[in-house]
Amino acid sequence: MAGRLEGRKALVVGAAGAGNMGQVIARRFTAEGARVAVAGRNRAILDALADEIGGVAIECDFSKRASIFAMVDAARASLDGLDIAVNATGWGLLKPFLETTEEEIDKIYALQLRGPFQFLQALIPAMEDTGGSIIQISSATATILFHDHDAYMATKAGTDHLVRSVANQFGEKGIRVNSISPGVTETPMTADAAAVPGVMNAFVKGYPLGRYGTSEDIAAGCVWLASDECFMTGQNLQVNGGLTLRANPSKADIEASVVAAMAAV
Repeated sequence: MAGRLEGRKALVVGAAGAGNMGQVIARRFTAEGARVAVAGRNRAILDALADEIGGVAIECDFSKRASIFAMVDAARASLDGLDIAVNATGWGLLKPFLETTEEEIDKIYALQLRGPFQFLQALIPAMEDTGGSIIQISSATATILFHDHDAYMATKAGTDHLVRSVANQFGEKGIRVNSISPGVTETPMTADAAAVPGVMNAFVKGYPLGRYGTSEDIAAGCVWLASDECFMTGQNLQVNGGLTLRANPSKADIEASVVAAMAAV
């Protein structure tokens, strides 16, 4: 039985971290019949993933315009076209607002706002003759707040509005542009926090569906957005178990949960 993405050609950026969200998305796209190019900074990890899924590995520095455009050109040439593109890059900076440095602001801006802007600039010409689906991984914190996450939240909110603008301009070309907002997700990025007793328990209370998310949840959302079944553009898909109906825990909530968990040991 053919997969939902049979014959499609996809680029997944941010797949150079072992077991990260980008890798899970790339594997799911492959299982659904797509041929996938994976991109990021760690060539050895990318090569291993490409060998596993029968895809293509492309090294890219997502903070550099020339590298982004070269990546898109390489993916298009290697796959003989490009129908789907996903940006799953990110840096989970946690830093109090008044302590966030100029260097940190510049780094997260380059990766999480300027990079997505330039990625879209590279993708539109690559897709304008054939159409396609572009998916930006955003965050629930673009909508609801979380302590010490100001630079991260600001850049994610910026990309959500960028998605709306680009979708409005280029829909007539058959290009759909959407974003997905995970909440706390079980990934290598959250592994250190999850290892502290009580931390994740504090988050679970905010999820109406009773659990925080997995990368597989996000990958499933990406498959739908990339498929012909999706008649949607310029939208943000909240794949976070209903978290944005409530709120993230406060710092005091997390500290109290950790204390309770340690006392129960």
